[in-house]
Amino acid sequence: MTTGPFATHPLAFGHELHLELGRTRAIILALLATLCIALVAPSALRVDRLWAESFAEPVADLPVGQPDLPATVPATLSGARDLRPEIDALATLVAKRYRIANETTQELVTAAYREGQRVGLDPLLIVAVIAVESRFNPIAESDAGAQGLMQVIPGYHKDMMAAAGIESVLDPHDNIRLGAQILKQYIRRGGTEAAGLQIYAGAAADTSNAYAAKVQGEKQRLQQAIQRLRDRLRA
Repeated sequence: MTTGPFATHPLAFGHELHLELGRTRAIILALLATLCIALVAPSALRVDRLWAESFAEPVADLPVGQPDLPATVPATLSGARDLRPEIDALATLVAKRYRIANETTQELVTAAYREGQRVGLDPLLIVAVIAVESRFNPIAESDAGAQGLMQVIPGYHKDMMAAAGIESVLDPHDNIRLGAQILKQYIRRGGTEAAGLQIYAGAAADTSNAYAAKVQGEKQRLQQAIQRLRDRLRA
């Protein structure tokens, strides 16, 4: 053992060793964190780029007179699988398309899926109607008095509002709930999805089915964008 004025005290040596080990652990953790960021960042950027490309690609116009898509919810949406990934994907897509907060679109898309399953409508049809009617503005109001996301006219549906306990159609969730119920009723009355959409728009006499084609085109655009993303992520 070293003696004299330059001798190292055992406790001091142990303290220095402890500090050195602490610094070594900190360096190792920092290196690991940097490695994780380097591995994850390219993947996140790739997914974000795919979302942008999904909506950048053109979609052919939906021809007027094309056979209607099923008015009921597809079997795959009946609860046989977890819908959260699909809802999350659609919410992200809508947020980018209409420049609104992702958290907001999450709530609205979730409500569309919930009400679509409740009344027997394809949730994407509900989302497409919202996009065409209000561009996801919950306080939108027309000169004719139509209000909210799905542009419901309260004066025409007082009985349905009373039965559902809805006081204001400006509440986003109540608007989607009532709008989905009205749309389902009109599709049943018209006999086809296109006819029901025309009644919904107050344009049943328009034989060109312009409104129906617009909504169905938006629905098709959403379907194709989601499918392209899935295909690319699987590649």
